[in-house]
Amino acid sequence: MEDRKLRATPAARTLAKRLGVDLLSVTGTGYKGRIQKDDVAGFNYEDKTHVSPLAQRIADIHHIDLKGVVGTGYRNKIMKDDVLQLIDDQEIKSRFMLDDYGYQMVSPSPQVTKAAPVKQAAVASKAEPVKDTAAAGDSETVPMTQMRKIIAKRMSESFFGAPTFIQTWEIDMTELLALRKRLIDPIMEKTGKKVTVTDLISMAVIKTLPKHKYINASLNKDATEITFHNYVNLGMAVGLDEGLLVPVVKGADKMSLSEFVVAMKDLTERTFAKKLLPDEQAGSTFTISNLGMYGVDEFTAIINQPNSAILSVSSTQQRAVPRDGEIVIRPIMKVSLTADHRVIDGLTGAKFMTDLKAAMEDPLTLFI
Repeated sequence: MEDRKLRATPAARTLAKRLGVDLLSVTGTGYKGRIQKDDVAGFNYEDKTHVSPLAQRIADIHHIDLKGVVGTGYRNKIMKDDVLQLIDDQEIKSRFMLDDYGYQMVSPSPQVTKAAPVKQAAVASKAEPVKDTAAAGDSETVPMTQMRKIIAKRMSESFFGAPTFIQTWEIDMTELLALRKRLIDPIMEKTGKKVTVTDLISMAVIKTLPKHKYINASLNKDATEITFHNYVNLGMAVGLDEGLLVPVVKGADKMSLSEFVVAMKDLTERTFAKKLLPDEQAGSTFTISNLGMYGVDEFTAIINQPNSAILSVSSTQQRAVPRDGEIVIRPIMKVSLTADHRVIDGLTGAKFMTDLKAAMEDPLTLFI
């Protein structure tokens, strides 16, 4: 009976068994939904929504959309209290009673049902501030939104769980900036989109990663197995007022520059519009964090696990540098590689950055 419902390639089944992944939880991208090896490799249990029966019942009755909600239960399971946080009406909250057997829900009255407050996950960020009675007017305390809770959890796990090292390199952007000027019009004519410096940096990263398998790898949670990815799913950190999201361009290594520009713009626009799907935030093999447009001189990002590394891109600034025995003014950009030392050694990181620097300083090689 399982075989009639579940379609998966032998390679996908083998990898799922090795990683302990339940194939019934994986969405296949192959013909007629068949699960491919890449589907298993990019699967992330934390992206699957788990809801307690009571929480689901409350959500169904009061028309609450649980999409995007991160629960406080085990493996981010959505619990009753997580759903109640999305309800402002105190009368509705009072209809949940605690007896000897745990939380029990009293059927809502017809009047409450007619009110039917419709809430989306994003409403959690609009919680009323709790005033500090000790110094009213001087400060305020607000509950963390679901987005900030998961960001805090993942950043803490990455920062405290992975021994990292950082390498910072200077890139001469003269040729890359000149190439962008030449590409703006033809890319705009073909796609209707404007190619950016970030797009070209991304293409340099995408072309360089396949030559360095440890940089484009993932470590399992038990730190016992390394998965080398024979494809590039590029994550791009996007900052919002509410927090940080990382949309992922799947199969970026198979795209032309025009295709990548269109895919990246689409994901970024939907990220700002808060229309990004959970699957579009999962499965990255490497991530870029770019703060160059804000004039940041230098910074180092925290690894977006389970990636093994992340590239921090800073602003481009005119600087005096020695060239052929003379001092010249060149546009210089600093980039930093934060690497997980459990997977990547210093020499491995340096080789990757050497190739990336060469690609960015002679970008025509990207199209050969």
